Amino acid sequence: MNTPSHAILNLAILIAPQQPTATLAIVCGAVLPDVPMFVMYFWAKVIRRQSDYQIWSETYFESFWQNFTHAFHSIPLALISIFIAHYFSWWQVKIIAISALLHALGDLPVHNEDAHRHFFPFSNYRFISPISYWNPKYHGRVVSLMEKLLVLIATFYIFPLLQSWVGKGSLIAVNLVYFSGYLYVKLFCRCQQINKQKELY
Repeated sequence: MNTPSHAILNLAILIAPQQPTATLAIVCGAVLPDVPMFVMYFWAKVIRRQSDYQIWSETYFESFWQNFTHAFHSIPLALISIFIAHYFSWWQVKIIAISALLHALGDLPVHNEDAHRHFFPFSNYRFISPISYWNPKYHGRVVSLMEKLLVLIATFYIFPLLQSWVGKGSLIAVNLVYFSGYLYVKLFCRCQQINKQKELY
């Protein structure tokens, strides 16, 4: 799933009205597994001056970046972190680790060719899902729409629970970007189809 989706869905699952201070920890945990990917992209794009195609077809699949990314998506490592944080009563660290675990579990069923090794470093097994959250070859359009609808539903639940207007504004912004982008793609594809039909006649 997309990183903002993880943050919003994790908030819907973990947020509690009596613990508003947990919101930041939940969001941090939801974003944390994708941090290596952001670092990789910044390094490749800004420092190495690579094209987006080269980044996502070559650099992303280099062993160093794969190991770095998969360590942050590791279910066993997240569980170990939860246990350690619970033992030492580090409740915010525990919430971050739980949120990171939910991120990994959320990614598990929606990655195909780019599947993570969710049991790294104890196993190199990858669950190759029949669906993808982005790839049209694996029902990406349908899954993407379902993701956006889930985020919208979660937003209605979370919105009254958030005390910060920054948080509320972020929820609105994410949904606007998601659905404006979706409508743009749909209209763009439709216009292309109409133009092709005109060319045929």
